[in-house]
Amino acid sequence: MADLDAPALLAVYDAQLRGDAPDPVPVGWRVERDGPLTRVFMGSSGFVGYRSVADLPPDELDALIARQRDIFAALGQEVEWKWRSHDRPADLPDRLRAAGFAPQERETVVVGLAAPLTVGSPELPEGVRLREVTQRADLDRIAAMEGEVWSEDRGWLADGLEAEIAAGPQALTILVAEAGDTVVSAGWIRYVAGTEFAGLWGGSTLEAWRRKGIYRALVAARARLAVERGYRYLQVDASDNSRPILERLGFVALTETVPYVFTPR
Repeated sequence: MADLDAPALLAVYDAQLRGDAPDPVPVGWRVERDGPLTRVFMGSSGFVGYRSVADLPPDELDALIARQRDIFAALGQEVEWKWRSHDRPADLPDRLRAAGFAPQERETVVVGLAAPLTVGSPELPEGVRLREVTQRADLDRIAAMEGEVWSEDRGWLADGLEAEIAAGPQALTILVAEAGDTVVSAGWIRYVAGTEFAGLWGGSTLEAWRRKGIYRALVAARARLAVERGYRYLQVDASDNSRPILERLGFVALTETVPYVFTPR
């Protein structure tokens, strides 16, 4: 894959992927603006997005953070503020923690060129096939697989994907990797309207099926879908497990990201 200029690409990432409302807005979601923030209600939880809060005076920033907490607390809902390591002010994580937001697992934002990933086709293990899905029964199977991988209930994932499909079936493609009747892995791609980016999500794989090329095959399949639709870049919030695979495929790290979550008592 061609070399990518990470600092220049970070500026493009900030300009194109941060601060805007989801498009389309999934059924049952609601979007509000609050100064530099986009506040999104997802039915039972929510999140806030922004391009920058660097220009806010400290007291205004603290009030903005507290307001998001209080709005969702009044609804009895959890809210996520997703911080990036290049965000300013530098003490933003301290301000989030002081307001009751707790840091979750750190990930790395990586970006790669889509077209080179379409060259060649990684071989799947014998008996494994990739298939596009849209039906609720298949979404439930994905959620069950993810629940097994992460040892937690992920029924919310099927609900969210179903809402996205209902709002804009052309805005994402969901792929499963199946061995017989078993979903062994799954990944989806979101086509971000008005940008050069498509986002890769999912990728969890049952433990017995890891290190067999399935994750790489899912990346390649989604890269082809992105190129067919005219997208140049692929973006991933990569876990420590997937980041080395993606970097071997030519992705470059732009920044780190940590979700800060407030959960009402």
